[in-house]
Amino acid sequence: MQVTKYQALSKESYFFQDYSIVTLRESDIFLIKEWRNSQLAVLRQKAPLTNTDQENYYRQAVLPIFTQSQPKIILFSFLKNNTCIGYGGLTNIDWESRRFEMSFLVDPVIYQNQEQYQVSFSAFITLMKQVAFEDLNFNRIFTETYDIRPYHIAILEQNGFQFEGRMRQHVVIDQQLVDSLLHGFLKEYHV
Repeated sequence: MQVTKYQALSKESYFFQDYSIVTLRESDIFLIKEWRNSQLAVLRQKAPLTNTDQENYYRQAVLPIFTQSQPKIILFSFLKNNTCIGYGGLTNIDWESRRFEMSFLVDPVIYQNQEQYQVSFSAFITLMKQVAFEDLNFNRIFTETYDIRPYHIAILEQNGFQFEGRMRQHVVIDQQLVDSLLHGFLKEYHV
């Protein structure tokens, strides 16, 4: 299968150890749908996705951005040894300010294993830093994480993300108000 490269990027894939990211592949969208539906509590998504929802999103939101010089999102399939184990990328991109919000979701089996999750998420972060600072010459990556994910937050901080703020009682999860935590990583931290 031919991978379509985002016009905004100089490459169609990036590598770190056994991990890589490639332009979001259509062949992965239904796998991603299942992962999203099984992890609704950690996503902004409020209802399960259907196959039609996922196909429409790919065709209407993802495919058109391949040819844009400054898209609002850039999404990747996240691979380990060439097998898709997750996805994510750059969302809420601000080209003028040279920043984006990093999104990440992985196979729930990996998410449930803290050691595998730590290694995989750290590899993904390394790949996002390559895209942000070495390819796009951006200045900042930021994240918003619900305060029900202490292990996820610890991995961000282990990878150099700085805690920048707390939005109190920001979102309802399982009928409870939950805080959102903001973290950032600046280009000047990148070695």
